[in-house]
Amino acid sequence: MGITDIDITQPIILNEDNLKIDHNTVEFLHKITDPLPVSMILVDGETRIRMINKQFLDFLGVTREEAIGRKVVEINKNSRFPFVMKSKKPEIAWKHTFANGETAIVHRIPVLNQKGKVVYGFGMILFGDMEEFQDIVIKNKLLETKVSHYKEILKKIQGAYYNWDTIIGNSKSIANAKLYGKKAAKTGSNVLIVGESGTGKELFAHAIHGDSKRNHQPFIKVNCGAIPHDLLESELFGYDEGAFTGARKGGKVGKFELAEGGSIFLDEIGDMPHEMQVKLLRVLQEKEFERVGGIAPIKADVRIIAATNQDLKSLVEEGKFREDLYYRLNVMMIEVPPLRDRMDDIELLVKSLLDKLTYKLGSYVEGISEDALEMIKTYKWPGNVRELENILERAINLVDEGYILLEHLPKQLLNKDETLKISSAPIEKLSERIERTEKEAIIQCLEYTKGNKQKTAELLGISRSNLYGKIEKYQITV
Repeated sequence: MGITDIDITQPIILNEDNLKIDHNTVEFLHKITDPLPVSMILVDGETRIRMINKQFLDFLGVTREEAIGRKVVEINKNSRFPFVMKSKKPEIAWKHTFANGETAIVHRIPVLNQKGKVVYGFGMILFGDMEEFQDIVIKNKLLETKVSHYKEILKKIQGAYYNWDTIIGNSKSIANAKLYGKKAAKTGSNVLIVGESGTGKELFAHAIHGDSKRNHQPFIKVNCGAIPHDLLESELFGYDEGAFTGARKGGKVGKFELAEGGSIFLDEIGDMPHEMQVKLLRVLQEKEFERVGGIAPIKADVRIIAATNQDLKSLVEEGKFREDLYYRLNVMMIEVPPLRDRMDDIELLVKSLLDKLTYKLGSYVEGISEDALEMIKTYKWPGNVRELENILERAINLVDEGYILLEHLPKQLLNKDETLKISSAPIEKLSERIERTEKEAIIQCLEYTKGNKQKTAELLGISRSNLYGKIEKYQITV
């Protein structure tokens, strides 16, 4: 077996059940690894450092005497080795920020014996300098390499990283949506993805691009509702030098130029201002656009994937969305079902989300209890899959060890009255009560408008930018 045949995405399994590393072996390993310009570390099953080479010691700013025999979190409090040892899952090409503030790309690989027990953990730093890593990505065109994990890194930086397997569920409604999505991916037509907020429309957009002929070209994402109206044109089409006061010297490349040959994902397309709809229509009809302040047309070979949680047909009837643009975008429509219409998928989704979240948080849980799962199945999920993910993340943070229980779920799932009762309520500051009331009003209004921020802002009598600020302030999930 050659070195290129080794699958580092899997744990290393030793043939011996009780492989011990004595003092002489450690000394020998240090002699081999100290001259290497690569940071390396070996920890035992209890995450105590057994070997650490000079390069890594210098990177962390500690001596070997300070490191050997201590648990790795005592040397680097941000270490994820405890989680890797519990999950038995390698972390390959992981972006990690160390306790000293340095950020690097690292490997962490558990070493198991034949009985499946973790006996060691091996770690190394691939790139100790993020600028060095980005330079290599650009100069050496890492996307073209046959090393699969490097290809995944580049995809995360540049394009689509969700696929059809990421969209979890076997129910008829989600299966039909995936079927239409796969058919749309094989065409060159524009796609319109509709569905409530939190259903996973962006996952479909990623999967469609990744399954298309353009999958090796850029996948550029734009949230039309998050960009101020007066900046949206320059964001989409770029601008020439001197186009306006404060314009960057040399101009700026727009999202459509960045997406050349690939796909552009226009999220919240229903929030696009009317004047921008006209310019987008020209791109669709003429396959060209002009930068702000520019005079030369620029050709655009870009596939548009749009998404919205609004009823565009109603917006057309109200005169808020151009009918001709609607039909240009609505060539292939995919309706993503709300979670309440595919409750058969709950168990699969919970398992998948727990795997994802424990990996992200570095907090290991055994699973979820049957009564907690049953309670989850009885909830209507107005926030859809995104709400489910947030509630599971909250539960994981509350679990010390073992399983997620009923007590770890929020009140709205347990059907408890969340109304503040004066007789039992603690005294709170007026400012705190005002903020709480404001937050509740925003949440209720967002639920009423099904996540439509423009309508929410209008109903609340505030500007959309003010609404975005309050959503961020109160950490409201939309």
